[in-house]
Amino acid sequence: MIEAITRGVKEAREKSKPRNFTQSFELIANLKEIDIKKPEFKIRQEVALPNGRGKSVKIAVIADREMALNAKELGLDVIEDLETFSGNKREAKKFANNHDFFIAQADLMPTIGKMLGPVLAPRGKMPKPMPPTAPLEGVIKNLDKTVKIDMKKAPVIQALIGSEKMTDKQIAENAMAVLGVIERKYERGLAHIKSIYVKTTMGEPVKVEV
Repeated sequence: MIEAITRGVKEAREKSKPRNFTQSFELIANLKEIDIKKPEFKIRQEVALPNGRGKSVKIAVIADREMALNAKELGLDVIEDLETFSGNKREAKKFANNHDFFIAQADLMPTIGKMLGPVLAPRGKMPKPMPPTAPLEGVIKNLDKTVKIDMKKAPVIQALIGSEKMTDKQIAENAMAVLGVIERKYERGLAHIKSIYVKTTMGEPVKVEV
């Protein structure tokens, strides 16, 4: 299958018009014989891409004292005063949409849940809790190559699998990592795949002929 995906990526790249920004590559997998009404058949998880995302991720840290200082030294966006979002849902939504992942000081989670939970939870972006003195470097390194899969109302998986800066093979290998989630999740594995498409951010989907 990886050869077919590589060909699809190559075709999507060739058909994509030049843009003034680096486009991402996306994978779309339509599934069959999956009852999406049953929660146990839905997929919501994170996947580590073997070749990375090809683009940096936006990470926000909600913390104070030592953890906030550490996060600032790493160049991360830091929120120390949650009162910023008190009664300001518009600002909370903007904050949620502008970041890919969130890390939080564990003892602040109750307050975060109250103030930001209604905005972050539906987006699958609830923060990863960490002890106040825990080192952030390892977590940041992992998140830099992580994507989220969130199957909601339809048996479809759509995920970022790389960027134009990467080779066709690297992008295809990342796609296989995402498809591996399907293989492990369901008893019939990849037999549940109805069709696969790959596309650039602004390009038309290209069907992968497997």
